Amino acid sequence: MTAFREPLSSVNEAIGETPLVRVHASPDAAPVYAKLESFNPGASIKDRIGKYMLERLLERGDIDPGGTVIEPTAGNTGIGIAVAAGRLDLEAVFVVPERFSVEKQQLMRALGAEVINTPSEEGMGYAIERAHALAEELDNAIVPEQFSNPLNAEAHYETTAPEIDAALDGEVGAVVVGCGTGGTLMGLAEYFLERDPNTHIVAVEPEGSAYREFFGEDVPHEAYKTEGIGTHDIETNDLFDSDLVDEIATIPDRDTHEEMSRLAAEEGHLVASSSAANSVAAREIADRIDRGDLAVPHDTVVTVFPDSSERYLSKGVYRDYEEWEG
Repeated sequence: MTAFREPLSSVNEAIGETPLVRVHASPDAAPVYAKLESFNPGASIKDRIGKYMLERLLERGDIDPGGTVIEPTAGNTGIGIAVAAGRLDLEAVFVVPERFSVEKQQLMRALGAEVINTPSEEGMGYAIERAHALAEELDNAIVPEQFSNPLNAEAHYETTAPEIDAALDGEVGAVVVGCGTGGTLMGLAEYFLERDPNTHIVAVEPEGSAYREFFGEDVPHEAYKTEGIGTHDIETNDLFDSDLVDEIATIPDRDTHEEMSRLAAEEGHLVASSSAANSVAAREIADRIDRGDLAVPHDTVVTVFPDSSERYLSKGVYRDYEEWEG
């Protein structure tokens, strides 16, 4: 079933209005609901920011039609921007660290974008620097910069959050979302805290990530397999506002891997590691609410499942844990 009852003139119009589905392993008294973002035409939540950011940048005159958008990205943002750019008369170039999903990079190229790889060991910080250097070499070029652009969070404040709010009649007690750029969580947090300042906000990261440094913790930086959330350099995450976050849930890769398999086998969700980490954290929050250990304005937990597992099959996400490639 589709949320769209009339024919659409462009694939961009199909972005958003994704289903909100119960995670059945959560307690009946404190259900978890997940926004299934693989239903977007580019198959991830990043379609939202691709469309929203480019439309606003064009409206403001930051770039003119026929220009070039250059973005450092691990993949899904590139796909989302490429989907939107092709319909907005913009060229797209993406700077991608080598280790990230081959499937995503193939899809970006299929959508007409140019992909430039950077060494994995240099991290996303180097990819950001390379993108800005390329933009300076071109006329009518811009780096939307999902890691620091407020339009990233604004996209979720204006689209994702109201959809959740309407589906649950405003009864949202906790928001539990993974942090990569921080855009999704910040947009949802701002929206729901405006409606009830007691809404419990939880950031999700993999074990080995450094988001807890925002709270003054000394965190050992370690490799992790969970893709799309987490950071080893909080200096690149300008959007994250610790004042909006009540706690950070740190999820071990092994727990995430088990939940990926469980969600598929038991609930029919073919989702990737960031979704599984969100699910683990959201279920833990729901269990605390159910036990009476966490007070929230409504006994309902919301999260997002950002994309599907199909883009990660080459990394062995459904094989044994030891075979799963980060």
